[in-house]
Amino acid sequence: MLPVALAAALALVLVAAVVLVVRPGPVADWLGGGNPPATAEAVPEPTPVAVLPGADPNAPLPSTEGVRAALAPLVGVPELGSRVNLAVADVATGQPVFSWGEDVPTVPASVTKLVTAVTVLAARGPAYRITTRAVAGPNPGEVVLVGGGDPTLAVDAKGFYPGAARLDDLAGQVTAALGGTAPTRVLVDTSLYAGPVHEPGWDDDIPTGGYGASITALMTDGARRDPVEARKAAAAGQHGAVRVAKPDVVAGQAFARLLGLPADAVAAGTAPVAGPTAAAGTPGSELGSVESLPMVRLVDIMISDSDNVVAEALARQVALARGQPASFTGAAAAMDTVAAELGLPAQEMALADGSGLSRTNRISPSLLTDLIALAGNGSHPELAAVFGGLPVAGWSGTLADRYGATATTTGAGAVRAKTGTLTRVHAIAGLVSTADGRLLTFAVLTDDVPPDGLVAARRALDRIAATLAACGCR
Repeated sequence: MLPVALAAALALVLVAAVVLVVRPGPVADWLGGGNPPATAEAVPEPTPVAVLPGADPNAPLPSTEGVRAALAPLVGVPELGSRVNLAVADVATGQPVFSWGEDVPTVPASVTKLVTAVTVLAARGPAYRITTRAVAGPNPGEVVLVGGGDPTLAVDAKGFYPGAARLDDLAGQVTAALGGTAPTRVLVDTSLYAGPVHEPGWDDDIPTGGYGASITALMTDGARRDPVEARKAAAAGQHGAVRVAKPDVVAGQAFARLLGLPADAVAAGTAPVAGPTAAAGTPGSELGSVESLPMVRLVDIMISDSDNVVAEALARQVALARGQPASFTGAAAAMDTVAAELGLPAQEMALADGSGLSRTNRISPSLLTDLIALAGNGSHPELAAVFGGLPVAGWSGTLADRYGATATTTGAGAVRAKTGTLTRVHAIAGLVSTADGRLLTFAVLTDDVPPDGLVAARRALDRIAATLAACGCR
C-alpha cells in the first residue's frame, strides 16, 4: 500500500490538475488570481470533465520484462534518430522499471525546467515571493527602482501575467512616501544580476525570436513589448512574442511615466545603503515595495507555458538562495548543489541555463525520473508543487494538441508531462497512470533527430507514453 505521505503528495497532484482543467484558455488565465483586466471579456466556464485517473494504491507494479516488450520496438524507430535514452520508474518506491541509456547525459531542451522547478522550490519554498523595491536616491526627489528579479512584474492592470505585482501600485506608494517632494529622476538598479544577459550556448535567434530575452533583474511582462497583444496571441495558442532589447531601461521608463516624469529622466544607478535607523526620505530608505506571485505560482507558469524568461529568473533565485552570483553560471552551480542536497545524481547533469534553451545542457533520463519520484513520494512535501503546472495530454499546455491520433489516444488524460524541443532535440518527462492504475514516472530524451522530423519525433515520443498508459506490462 502507498505510504500516507505519498498519498498526500498525489492528492496535491490531482488537486493541482483540477485547478488547471477547470478553467480552459491560455495558461496565463488559468494561473491568474483576482479580477481580469478591464479590457477582458467574460467567457462562460464550461462544466469540467473528468481527466487524470487517480492512482490505485494497490495496483501491481509492471514488470521489467513486460515494459521492455512493450517499449523496445518503439525506442529504435528512425523518427527518434540515433540517440534515444529512456528511463521508467515507479513513483511510490523509486524502483527502476525499464531503462535504455538511462544514465547518459543528453540534451534536455525545456525538460530542464523540471530541474529548475524542483531546485527553486527546495531553495526558496513554495510561498516565497520576489520583492521589487523603490528607495530614496542620493538627492532630493530621486527615486531608485531596485530590481529583485521578478520577471512577471507588470506596469498596470493590462500586464501579461494576471495577479502580478504592478509598478502603478509601487508608484502610488512612492508618491505618498515623498509627500510634498516632487520626483525629479528615476535611477534603475539592476545590480542584483551579474554576467551576460544572453547565455553563450543559445542559438542566435533566441534573443530575437520571441521565446527568449535579455535576462535582467528588472523587467516587466517577461520583457514583452506589448503585453496586451501577447495575451491575445497566447489565447490563440501562440506563445512567442516580440521582446524589448533592454528590459530594465523600458521598465524604468514606464515607472518614470507613472511618476509624471519623461523618459529622459531615467538613468542607471545603484541604491544607496541606508543605516538601520535611517529616517524616512533619507538616501536608501524604502519608499515602497511590491511582491510577486508566490513561488508555487511562478513555477506553474514556467512549466505550463514553458516560459523561458521566468525559468531563467527562477534559476537565479536558486543562486541567490545559495550565495552564488545571480548569473547563468552561478545559477547552474547552485542548481547542481541543491540537486545533490536532495540526493539526486547531480553528476549526471551539467547545466548552462535554467530554461533549456542552451544546447550545452546535459541531463540523464534517470536523474529526471529520480527527481519526479522524489517530488511525489512525500519525503519533501514542498516539491509536490512541481506537478500543478505539468501539461495534461490532450488537454492543456504543450500537450493540448497531442495524443489525438489513434496510436496515442490511450495517453490522453493519463499522461502529465513536460516537453522539450530544439532543432533535432525532442524530449518528454513526467507521469503516467498505467491501465492498472500504477503511477509511473518516465523520461525520454533524444538529441539526434532528423532535421525535418519535428512532427514525427513528437508522435514517436507520444506513442511511448501512450503505450505505458495502455499496458499493465506484467
